[in-house]
Amino acid sequence: MIEATIETVSEFGIAGASITRIITRAKLSRGMVHLHFDNKEHLLVEAARHMSEVYYAQLETFLQPAGTNARDRLRALISADLSDKILNPKTVNAWFAFRGEARSHNSFAQHSDTRDEALRKMFIQAYCDLAKGREEADTLARDAAHGTIALLEGMWADYLLHPDAFNRNIAKRIVFRFVSALFPDNF
Repeated sequence: MIEATIETVSEFGIAGASITRIITRAKLSRGMVHLHFDNKEHLLVEAARHMSEVYYAQLETFLQPAGTNARDRLRALISADLSDKILNPKTVNAWFAFRGEARSHNSFAQHSDTRDEALRKMFIQAYCDLAKGREEADTLARDAAHGTIALLEGMWADYLLHPDAFNRNIAKRIVFRFVSALFPDNF
């Protein structure tokens, strides 16, 4: 039912993701929604939570081979975020649908916020490791993390609006150009 909800949200948005459309796609009865989730909003929150868990599981598959090397971890984070495993029509449409409702539904924001604390910490830690010994290392690391996440969000928006013209390699090149300007000895 969760996957059917995500697919329905991706196709029709939050407002168009009716229980009827979801249960038709899931081939389940309306009673199943009420039995397991009480109502549509709880089902949507669980779908957003599930998408977040899948996102972090995919990140982890990219991070495992990187080990503890900060440069390799940053490469893995950026590559994962722009990979077809994470950035694809279903997920980008669903993420933007949830994010569009996040201001009025805090429960959606909790799982789809672009200022996600866990992701931010991953970037900040890697940048802190790279910035050691540099003047204002903490500020540089935080600014670099914020800038990288903003660039990635921009790439997601570009993918949403222009999926046929989007090029993952160009997107990665642009993000790494920004990173290499801040850390030329590492990239």
